[in-house]
Amino acid sequence: MAFITASWNPLGDAFYRKTDLYEMSWSLRDGLRDSLVAAAPYGGPIALLREPQRRSPSSRPQLEIYSASGGTVASFPWKSGPVVQLGWTVSDELLCIQEDGTVLIYDLFGSFKRHFSMGQEVVQSQVMEAKVFHSPYGTGIAIVTSSSRFTLATNIDDLKLRRLPEVPGLQGKPSCWVVLTQDRQTKVLLSNGPELFILDNTSCTVVCPPGLSPQDGNIVHMSVSFSYKYLALLTDSGHLWTGLSTLQEKLSDVDTKKTMAPKQMLWCRRPKSQQPSVVLMWDRLLLVVGVCNETIQYPIEDPCVLVGEMDGVRIISSSNQELLQEVPLVCQDIFKIASMAPGALLLEAHREYEKSSQKADEYLREIKEQSMLGEAVRQCVEAAGHEYDTNTQKSLMRAASFGKCFLTDFSPDQFVTTCRELRVLNAVRDSSVGLPLTHTQFKQLTLQVLIDRLVYRQFYPLAIEVCRYLKIPDYQGVSRVLKHWASCKVQQKDLTDDAIARAVCMKVGDSPGVSYSDIAAKAYECGRAELAIKLLDFEARSGEQVPLLLKMKRSQLALSKAVESGDTDLVYTVVSYLKNEMNRGDFFMTLRNQPVALSLYRQFCKLQEQETLKDLYNQDDDHQELANYYVTASYREKRLEGRLSLLQSAVDEYNKAKNEFAVKTTEDEMRLLRFQRKLDDEKGAGLLGLSLQVTMETLLSLGLHKQAEQLYKDFRVPDKRYWWLKLKSLAEKEEWDELEKFSKSKKSPIGYLAFVEVCIKCNNKYEAKKYVSKVTPEQKVKAHLAVGDLEGAADAAIERRNEAEIGAVLSRCSASNSLVIERLNRARAAIAKK
Repeated sequence: MAFITASWNPLGDAFYRKTDLYEMSWSLRDGLRDSLVAAAPYGGPIALLREPQRRSPSSRPQLEIYSASGGTVASFPWKSGPVVQLGWTVSDELLCIQEDGTVLIYDLFGSFKRHFSMGQEVVQSQVMEAKVFHSPYGTGIAIVTSSSRFTLATNIDDLKLRRLPEVPGLQGKPSCWVVLTQDRQTKVLLSNGPELFILDNTSCTVVCPPGLSPQDGNIVHMSVSFSYKYLALLTDSGHLWTGLSTLQEKLSDVDTKKTMAPKQMLWCRRPKSQQPSVVLMWDRLLLVVGVCNETIQYPIEDPCVLVGEMDGVRIISSSNQELLQEVPLVCQDIFKIASMAPGALLLEAHREYEKSSQKADEYLREIKEQSMLGEAVRQCVEAAGHEYDTNTQKSLMRAASFGKCFLTDFSPDQFVTTCRELRVLNAVRDSSVGLPLTHTQFKQLTLQVLIDRLVYRQFYPLAIEVCRYLKIPDYQGVSRVLKHWASCKVQQKDLTDDAIARAVCMKVGDSPGVSYSDIAAKAYECGRAELAIKLLDFEARSGEQVPLLLKMKRSQLALSKAVESGDTDLVYTVVSYLKNEMNRGDFFMTLRNQPVALSLYRQFCKLQEQETLKDLYNQDDDHQELANYYVTASYREKRLEGRLSLLQSAVDEYNKAKNEFAVKTTEDEMRLLRFQRKLDDEKGAGLLGLSLQVTMETLLSLGLHKQAEQLYKDFRVPDKRYWWLKLKSLAEKEEWDELEKFSKSKKSPIGYLAFVEVCIKCNNKYEAKKYVSKVTPEQKVKAHLAVGDLEGAADAAIERRNEAEIGAVLSRCSASNSLVIERLNRARAAIAKK
């Protein structure tokens, strides 16, 4: 496999290689000259602004956005102010920083999203230089103005501007500067001649890197690594100092022998790097300087732009794009000439096997003798992930599969996962997609973010295929893609509402996790209200339909949907909204067309808004309910005159409703109230507001028998009720003589057993016995038992020859009542014979 190592260049103990990513599909007439270029990491898009300082209204600069492979995404003339810097956010939004400190934000397709300012002081002094950086907080911006002051925003999505302290002796902009993120703090490191300063929120501190002396010259360029862990400083004498970004430890000090400042300087290292390096670019030269003090030189033909990645550096020119990176150790072990690593032997064994050569067995035996076959398979699988060429990937994975056949307890998980991930990576690396992700970047980015980026770029079919191929749950995968597709679909102005609604319904169907109301909301935002209504018809959950319909001012439809749902809370929500939005007349008319909603609103008004209920009944000419309302309202009225007035209104409404019974009852209530007021005035009885029965009970308890008698006659109280009331009242007051007189006044309509039971209840057996003789024969046994007269009860039961009554008496007898028991048993036997 010597041809693979042909492009490798040694650097200390490691090797570096350049991998061709794309032949750029753009056609740039003047290349990248006189252009402001910004490329996003992780294979992100490229923004290019030609001649950014051009200010002629007749010839404006052109802002162009391309995919990483050079495919045109958007292009539009720049009509705003002069741009100092372009940059990309972590979510692939383009930041355009102007001289006046205004930051304009565009999406990937060139649509303006929003803007913000870096502060009023910046407007006055203007921006000289700006940098876009990424930190744990998000995407940040740092600027330096013509007054030599720095302003920092660590997260543009939660904008908090920080003006950093002044730098002593600094005139204009510094020689060079970078943003550092350390210990969750964002700082600025800058040079002013040979001096280095660190700016934080409160102070400006002079720092001196270990091993870098003022004799090395002025610092003209500096670069921080992708992880913010390492720092590189270049002096005008060509000395390159590298060390930790904390400036506590030096890694190397290399004399590049280049006194001219480079156009760009970036770190090139990978996780677990053997030999990190710094890449410097001049017009015709690319220099890779390792911390081992060795260098690699690459000639450059066209102007290029370097893009820092977590595991290398992308080199973008007008014609092609390459990835410069340190060769992973596992790839070195396998492909290095004369390598005896297990992976190298397994790869060679598979090549010989495909030739049907017996050497395959010899290689396999050699690996097995070292007990390294499992390690060989692992190396081949890992190396395949790091390779960009699909043929090399296949060779390595086939070799791994071949070696796997000779293992009995080898877990296939890593092999299967790598196969799937490589297939996905090869698909997104295609120039038509333009996402040149390495396997390391893919692992850092995560699968979900990759799918989000495909969706954001509107590669919906590919995103869906990836989700299905990797068996991602629908709500995280396909459904999320379809939702975004539908949201974009409703914005297509060349299709009719019906066509879009049908297309969305056919595509989305009943996919879990997709809400038609969200899609409809997007359609409404785009000014397509009718399309939104059509889409809402597909929404199964009324609770999701109604809020948007209300927002769209389709209140009638919202009310209908709420009623159809059967959800009373939802109906109340709509009714409450309508009440606040409509005048009262229209509101009531709307409710009349929805009986369910009207009924629920009435229930609400009964509890919360009584006056509204009255207006509602008046609107509907509902005399019966309006009269009921007046009656209910009368109970809340404290003054008698007000209560009588409300009851009179109720009588009038009952008459209109032709409810004679209610009229009579209400008039009786009014008579009772007047009677109670009269007695209250005369006797101070406190009767007002009591019911008829309670009033009579109170009068009897107060000894006002004549007044109670009057009520009894005036209101035609049933005889039984009146006798019961008077019986209980006299017994409770222990007016036994009056009770006896009352019992003899006329024949009792409630019988005399009641007298017996009430007397017993009041613990007066003597008085109870007076009424036993008056009790009817059917109730004699009960009366005698009530007063404890077992012999009398026995006589009555035997006389009536009633077996049930005999049994009741027997159950009350004890052993001392043997004579009574004997008599009862003989009577029962006699009855049984007959």
